[in-house]
Amino acid sequence: MTQPAADLSPSARDAIADALNQCVAETAVTTMMAQNFHWNVTGMAFGPLHDLFQKIYEDHFVAQDDLAERIKALEAHAEGTLAGMIARSKVAEHDGHADDKTMVAALRDAQVTVAATMASAGALAAEHGDTLTEDLCIERGQTHEKFAWMLRALLS
Repeated sequence: MTQPAADLSPSARDAIADALNQCVAETAVTTMMAQNFHWNVTGMAFGPLHDLFQKIYEDHFVAQDDLAERIKALEAHAEGTLAGMIARSKVAEHDGHADDKTMVAALRDAQVTVAATMASAGALAAEHGDTLTEDLCIERGQTHEKFAWMLRALLS
């Protein structure tokens, strides 16, 4: 049964918001990774990679806001500090000192991680009947899986 955020129990809202804060954290770290690689990529594939990395960080920047706004709709606190996001994220920061293939592989791995986190958050939301959060997580998970596929294809 579908439940609006206001009808969810406080414990359900807290659990879902915590899962979404995990999604925000990993999306934020991945956003910065893509932007860092956009700034620092070099080599024969500079143009296409520069453009792809930009496409990824622009997508992820908007996604952070969508996820945080859903957290607020659940009447919870959206983590807004870089330190908090970095500490929480399963995606590690990258200093940007790498060749293009290493950048692509790191960003691919980050996309896989974020997609899995989105799937987990979506499943939790589904357990509580929060289809709006579930749908958001499904959509975001599909986007991360698509970016992972595109990055994987570059390494083939």
